[in-house]
Amino acid sequence: MALSKVVASAAEAVADIGDGASLAVGGFGLCGVPVELIDALVASGAGGLAVVSNNCGVDGWGLGRLLDAHRISRVTASYVGENREFGRQFLDGELEVELIPQGTLAERLRAGGSGIPAFYTSAGVGTLIEEGGLPWRYAPDGAVSLASPPREVREFDGRRYVLERSIRTDFALVRASRGDTLGNLCFDKATRNFNPLCAMAGRVAIAEVEEIVGPGELDPASVHLPGIFVQRMVAADPGREKRVEKRTVRGAGGPS
Repeated sequence: MALSKVVASAAEAVADIGDGASLAVGGFGLCGVPVELIDALVASGAGGLAVVSNNCGVDGWGLGRLLDAHRISRVTASYVGENREFGRQFLDGELEVELIPQGTLAERLRAGGSGIPAFYTSAGVGTLIEEGGLPWRYAPDGAVSLASPPREVREFDGRRYVLERSIRTDFALVRASRGDTLGNLCFDKATRNFNPLCAMAGRVAIAEVEEIVGPGELDPASVHLPGIFVQRMVAADPGREKRVEKRTVRGAGGPS
């Protein structure tokens, strides 16, 4: 009989994530964020974490909870804007931040999970990404204490490209809509954003899953991430709030 990858609780799933661990965390804005695993990590007390994620949650929710507790030492991300505490810690020199183009971040994660050590891309050519000097950490007086290094550049067919290293992390935290006990996962609509890529990049991938079924109950064509990339699963709380990042409504009598 195949062994189940399901564990009893989120706390058990993250129990071996210790101080200084690196994490790839799924989600895009507030969509597809593994909030229960993050909450369990907050409760565990682990600190000095190096987080790779498209963004860092919002104040008081998602990865924002780890930021509020000063548990994150470094963030690799594409977007800062919705989290005031993220911006404050970065500008005050409390947090190291590597900002990179969103597509480059996605490909660095995918490459890491595919065993590709590096790749060339035209994104960032002719900018500080190529030249180096992007602030990664500020000093308390506002000076740049750590800046990005210059990238290696090569020309292919008359066009210049910069070299980007792939990303591998100690752990990955992701959220899926459905999965079987073997770890095969399905992601609903926009939750299929960075979640599969983060799971691929993590040496130990942990998934919180809204619906868990037995082996053979998923249509193989619906599987977005094979179980080979997933080491642990935990059932998500069906009553847990799903937040909407920007709620837009039409007034009465508006256009149909």
